[in-house]
Amino acid sequence: MAYDDALAARIRDRIGAAPDLSEKKMFGGLAFLIGGNMAVAASGQGGILVRVDPEESDALVAGTPAEPMEMRGKQMAGWLRVPTDDVASDDALGEWVERGVGYARSLPAK
Repeated sequence: MAYDDALAARIRDRIGAAPDLSEKKMFGGLAFLIGGNMAVAASGQGGILVRVDPEESDALVAGTPAEPMEMRGKQMAGWLRVPTDDVASDDALGEWVERGVGYARSLPAK
């Protein structure tokens, strides 16, 4: 399954223009990077991937529709998967984009 172009466009609109913003195909989707750090991606499996503070992962999983991202059978702390239905509204998508961008901006640029 390819990533959803319309969802990628919605993410792009929410992030806006930033001199340190780049896009890169990764994880089977289209990732948006801030200073070389992934913030959020339109996932090739549907929905989005969001990078958050690893210390906040458990609370976000418990209190939101997000699930931990798994890679090769291992859960990745700080990487969350949010289903398509849960980012259908612009407000819901915006909250996740803001979380991802905020965390990516807190990291040293690559």
